Order: sequence, then C-alpha cells, then structure tokens
Amino acid sequence: MDKRGAIWQRGTIRTVGDYFLFLHVGGFQGGRNPLYNVQILFTRHTWDDLHTWSGVLMIAVASIHLLLHWSWIASSTRRVWKEISGQCGCIKPRGRWNLALNLVVATSFLLTAASGVYFLFVPGGRWTADPMFLFSRSTWDLLHTWAGVALISAAIIHFAIHWKWVTKVTRNILGVLSPAPGIPSTPAITYPQ
Repeated sequence: MDKRGAIWQRGTIRTVGDYFLFLHVGGFQGGRNPLYNVQILFTRHTWDDLHTWSGVLMIAVASIHLLLHWSWIASSTRRVWKEISGQCGCIKPRGRWNLALNLVVATSFLLTAASGVYFLFVPGGRWTADPMFLFSRSTWDLLHTWAGVALISAAIIHFAIHWKWVTKVTRNILGVLSPAPGIPSTPAITYPQ
C-alpha cells in the first residue's frame, strides 16, 4: 500500500473509531460526554432508518449477486470438495486465500443480515420484554456489531485484492455506455458564414 493509501486508511479508522466512542447511540449517555446527542447531517432516528433500509437493500443486492454468480459458487464448491477429499490438488495457495476470504465475507454477511432481520421484526426498546428468540437482545446486538465489523474488514480486503479486476470491468462497462472514439457525444453545431 502506498503512503496516501495508508494515510487514508488511518484517517478512516480514526473517524469511525471516534464515531463509535463518542457519538454512538448505545454509548455513554450524558454525564461528562460533551458530544452526546450531537447531530451530524441527520438526526439519530434518520441515521437508524438509513442503516435499516440500506441493510435491506444490501440483502437484496447480495441475493441478486448470488444468483448472477451461482455457476462460480457451484464450481468452487465442487473444487473445494475435491480438494478436501484428496481427489485433486486443483486449488493454488492464492485461490485458497481468496476462497477463505470469500467464506469470511459470506459468513459475516449472513450473521449480520440474520441479526439485522431480527432487529427489523422483533420490537425493541429498553422497556419492552426481551422475546429471547434463540439469544438475548444484547447477544443479537453483539453478533450484529462484530459480524458487521468482520464483514466490512473482509470486504475492504476483498476489493483491494481484486482492485485491478474491478477497474477493468468498470472501464469496460463505462466504455459500452460511452460513444465510440471519434464520434462526438453531442452533434456538432455549424453556423453559416
């Protein structure tokens, strides 16, 4: 990673860390925390709604992503099964690393999505009874938080590893959307002399 990337990464980690330490809803409320109830762009309720509905959107996008790449998932599963059963040594070390990373992304996404759906449909609040569906509400909260942290970390690593592919595909997609070279995007206007 170059120097600019390292600086950007440290700045992002610092910003996110400051948010969770000082501005997070479940954190220290009142007392000597002067930053409690600070509004950044939106109210806490609006941020909560954005969090909830962007999570629902991510579940939908992930479902579409799985459907589009199902053949890769099936072939990778067959290759892994052959590797585990000793039928072949068909996965290279870099492929194993990529597969392990994909497994972390998938598992953490499933845990984050399942706990998010729990919070979407189970009424919450300090004074409501805990329904204890498999776990307590605080256990679901911890599961959601730490699975989300694992998901974000693994997804960043995943994008970094595949960055060349992402830029190549993006250029190809944008190239299809843009006009061919030599053809102006707007018709040339000529004025009579």
